[in-house]
Amino acid sequence: MDTVTYQRRRALFLLYCLPGVVLASWVTRTPAIRDRLGASTAEMGVVLVGMSIGSMTGIFCSGMLVRRWGTRSVTLMGTITMIAGVATIGAAAAIGTSSVVFAGLALFGLGMGANEIALNIDGAEIERILGRPVLPTLHGCFSLGAAIGAVIGIILGVLNYSVTVHLLVVALVCAPAVVAVRALPLGYGISRHRRARRRGRTPTEVNPLREGRIIVLCLTVLAMALAEGAATDWLPLLMVDGHGVGPVAGSVVYAVFAASMAAGRFSGPIVLTRFDRSTVVRISALLGASGLAVVIFSPGAAPAGIAVVLWGLGTALGFPLAISAAGDGPGDRSVAVSAVATAGTSALLIGPPLLGFLGEHFTLRGAMIVVLALLVLAAAGASAMRPPPTSRSHGERRRIETECI
Repeated sequence: MDTVTYQRRRALFLLYCLPGVVLASWVTRTPAIRDRLGASTAEMGVVLVGMSIGSMTGIFCSGMLVRRWGTRSVTLMGTITMIAGVATIGAAAAIGTSSVVFAGLALFGLGMGANEIALNIDGAEIERILGRPVLPTLHGCFSLGAAIGAVIGIILGVLNYSVTVHLLVVALVCAPAVVAVRALPLGYGISRHRRARRRGRTPTEVNPLREGRIIVLCLTVLAMALAEGAATDWLPLLMVDGHGVGPVAGSVVYAVFAASMAAGRFSGPIVLTRFDRSTVVRISALLGASGLAVVIFSPGAAPAGIAVVLWGLGTALGFPLAISAAGDGPGDRSVAVSAVATAGTSALLIGPPLLGFLGEHFTLRGAMIVVLALLVLAAAGASAMRPPPTSRSHGERRRIETECI
């Protein structure tokens, strides 16, 4: 591995970890923020729409911005916006105003949505350069960051520490990490058609979005990412309101979920040496569904708390392996990677608020039945994870990419 690739990979590890820390810091203090706002489940759903609006904007603009400006510029803008968002949420908690929390979540969602697409495009390229699984480890860094953020949030919650000070300190600590963006190559992700036109050429390019396999990948990752997002946004409140545990215990359960996801993702490269992607995703989806079913239908809090380990392990590899699968095949795969990442990130960030509205009418446990059904469908669509017959070897892809530079 050359020095440039090594530094790029290290930067991606940090940049994947950062959103996990920030997101978990918000999630573990959600019950306290809800109490500060005096909001019901439905009202919290409305507040979370701020994240949905920001996320939708970031997600659906990110691919276009990457094709125009490259992943480095988009990641820089996204990281700064995300940090500004969590600082705004912290300030809003001090005054107890739902509208300002809404605005902070919109900023946070905008930055995280844009980052998710840009970072996954960079991560897929690193995986193709190295010729071995890297995305599960990168996504594991996100889960590790979430576990770290959750543990800190739990400790501060037990100490009844100020939510405002907590989130503002998180923003200040994360701010210096922005310099890691400098290790990403300038201009990567800019459309090859755009580069070719600058040189007076018009290359022929395969449109990967015409592949039926990519559509199935989008649907599969949508289900797996929604299962992750549902836990991220609602698991502490699901345990508090659905199983009668205290706010600290609810946050502990979320930390267990995040740690389980991190363990599943870091073990991904080892698992993939023995099983193919489709088998891993199929078993993972069924494992996640079994854990979620216990959380939904168990009459006691203890079995539900233990079952989140299966929920976390089961949803750990769906998203990164779908991104890897999208990178297989001829042509410029950044379009396919962007499409699959957009589907997954949409479900991760936009789906949970919709579950909140369902939860107001059917309880949060009832709303999770939708997620359970989608996990079962994801298991059925796991065969799309297999490489297409026309997929080129790693060496051939690198030769073609070198010729296109």
